[in-house]
Amino acid sequence: MTFCVSIKIKDGLVGIADTRITSGLEHTTARKVTIHHLGERSLFLMTSGLRSVRDKAMTYFEEVLEDKEAGFDKLYQVVNLFATQVRRVAAEDKASLRESGLDFNLFSIVGGQLEKDKEHKLYLLYPEGNWVEVSESTPYFLIGESAYGKPILDRVLRYHSNMESALKLAYLAFDSTRISAVDVDFPIDVVLYRHRTRELAHHRYNRSDLQHLPQWWQDRLKASVEALPNEWIHEVLSKLSRSK
Repeated sequence: MTFCVSIKIKDGLVGIADTRITSGLEHTTARKVTIHHLGERSLFLMTSGLRSVRDKAMTYFEEVLEDKEAGFDKLYQVVNLFATQVRRVAAEDKASLRESGLDFNLFSIVGGQLEKDKEHKLYLLYPEGNWVEVSESTPYFLIGESAYGKPILDRVLRYHSNMESALKLAYLAFDSTRISAVDVDFPIDVVLYRHRTRELAHHRYNRSDLQHLPQWWQDRLKASVEALPNEWIHEVLSKLSRSK
């Protein structure tokens, strides 16, 4: 399984992708986010699904992108280009995958800002090749193992959150998933895009780089549980006392 989260806030874009690849009982490490440069502008692409499908679609995409990069000035055009390659792979491999009991399940996230985009953009691309753009009311996309990271994002993340807060929340969403899903783990790749400067940065964190954070977060979760108001519990506890 995979964990990829991308967030759109007023100041820019934030993304985290894990790197664990599971094949049977074997675990390997591979990037699930790629950075692409179109002239002076950059974009990132995250994927979740069968690795063979992903690699084939990416190979086709990068080959076509090199030939046509001068013609792209809005991000949705690049999303459409990748969608075309996903459909191409589906036409070639979907039937044989189905015969083998495998789903064609490539989900993708594309983020960035090209020359004529008025603002930074974030898109979610489905295996069928159709896509949606993120909304301000729910300013993030999660693909892969998505259930465990949603609660903290839904509770705390807002479109006007600053970049540091958004990255912290993205990390905590990853950490919640890592605890509950054995096939999501370090290293993690982080991408940041700042709207004002139009700069895109990438950095990889290993477990040792962030080893102090899980315990810090766990200690505060435990403390918060203990500090939660408990007057509402007394009513039901008193019934236990009366039943003796």
